[in-house]
Amino acid sequence: MLVASLFFGLTACAGTTPQAPRASAPVDTTLKKTAAAPALPAEDVTKYRPAFAAPKVTPIAAIAPAKTTVLPTNHVNAPVEQRLRDQAFTNQNVKYAQGYRLLVYLGLERDQVMAIRRAIIGRYPDETDYITFKSPVYRLYIGDYLTKLEAARAMARLRGLTPKLELETTQVLLNKTP
Repeated sequence: MLVASLFFGLTACAGTTPQAPRASAPVDTTLKKTAAAPALPAEDVTKYRPAFAAPKVTPIAAIAPAKTTVLPTNHVNAPVEQRLRDQAFTNQNVKYAQGYRLLVYLGLERDQVMAIRRAIIGRYPDETDYITFKSPVYRLYIGDYLTKLEAARAMARLRGLTPKLELETTQVLLNKTP
C-alpha cells in the first residue's frame, strides 16, 4: 500500500515538472497571393428574361370618371357625437393628474424660503409655487408639469436661482384657471 501511494505521488509530480522549451518555428499567418484565375466571359442570360408587351396608351379625355353615390345605411354620427360630448364633460371634471414638481428649497428658515420664492416668481411670474410647512421644515415646490421633459426644461431654467433642485413625482393641478 505504501509503495502504491509513493508510485502515484511520483507520477503526479512528474506530470507537473517544467518542460524544456521546444524549438519550433512560428506559424506563418500571412495571406499568400495566388495567381488570379482567368476571367470567364459573361454568360448571355437574355434568353431567360421575360418579355412584356408595352401597355396601350389611352387618351385621358376618353376615360370618364364614374360617379356613383353610395347612400349610408346606418347613421352612426349621432351616437358618436353623444359619446364624444360625454367624454368631454367627464374630462372637464378631472382636476388632478400624475405629474412632477420641482423641490426648490428644503430647510428651517422662513426668510430664506420667501427670498427664493420672490426671486423665482419675479423672474418667471407664470410659474406656480407651493410652500408647505411641517414643523420645523419649510418646503418650496415650483410648477405643475405633466411630463418629465417639461420638468427638466424648468429645472434647467431655475438652475442658477436656487441652491438645490430635485424632481419629485406628485399629483399636479390640471386646470389652473378658475
